[in-house]
Amino acid sequence: MNLDKKITTRQSYAEALKELGEKNKNIVVLDADLSRSTKTDIFAKAFPERFFNMGISEQDMIGTSAGFATCGKIPFANTYAIFAAGRAYDQIRNSVCYPNLNVKICAAHAGVTVGADGATHQMLEDIAMMRVLPNMKVFSPSDDVQTKFIIKEISKINGPCYVRLARISTPVIYDEDEKFEIGKAKQIGKGEDATIIATGVCVAEALKAKAILEKKGIFVRVLDIHTIKPIDRDAIVRCAQETKKIITIEDHSILGGLGSAVCEVLAEEYPTKVTRLGINDSFGKSGSAEELMKLFKIDAQAIVSLF
Repeated sequence: MNLDKKITTRQSYAEALKELGEKNKNIVVLDADLSRSTKTDIFAKAFPERFFNMGISEQDMIGTSAGFATCGKIPFANTYAIFAAGRAYDQIRNSVCYPNLNVKICAAHAGVTVGADGATHQMLEDIAMMRVLPNMKVFSPSDDVQTKFIIKEISKINGPCYVRLARISTPVIYDEDEKFEIGKAKQIGKGEDATIIATGVCVAEALKAKAILEKKGIFVRVLDIHTIKPIDRDAIVRCAQETKKIITIEDHSILGGLGSAVCEVLAEEYPTKVTRLGINDSFGKSGSAEELMKLFKIDAQAIVSLF
């Protein structure tokens, strides 16, 4: 674990995508005129014949991706989360998920941590929108190593996948040889005072809070939920049984996101009080990522204040 080294998950995604392209000739990449921001320009330079800039036409990009999938290709469709999950929702639902086609939607710039672009570009609802769709698998990686693992693994999965990527650089949490499994959460620490269940950029904040709390004699564990759907029900229930408090934290609305998914599991299997940290039924604002995480109480200090 090296929390001082930081890499943006969109960069990690692009590097993994290029590596996949070298090994699998069926990988094709589509972008909606944002390849410099989504970092898919790295793939475009390496494999120009397999890269398609669809222009500012996200719905067309998803429809074309569905067409590629019917021909045996493995399309990775890329744009900002606000456009991927929002503008192209109908096409994702009816052209990708309904026929259960092998399309990978990789959405960059999710959450308030987009920063100064403001509320119109801060997608806070995409986890909710994607996880409700039949056949869709939903991922929210926390660091460089985990992102590369997920991208490589979803290329082997036959069916729709949505991957949520961040704009800001996040600490490298895991060593290169760390083992992950799709649908299985990663537990860090064995504290029994609380479990902090986190996803995406908030996992690093949970680990910072863990370190601060340990100095105060409070010992918590962090449960990194990189696969939102299918979610690791067993890990969530086990942590609720073994710890005194459950806290969820996400750069997403608390309505329909990770917190809601955790509550659904526990309500059915092990009724437990859950404190949810996230965007509380509001739009975002313009500011730096750090300012906004503090404002919306999705940083380490917000977790520490609960004890």
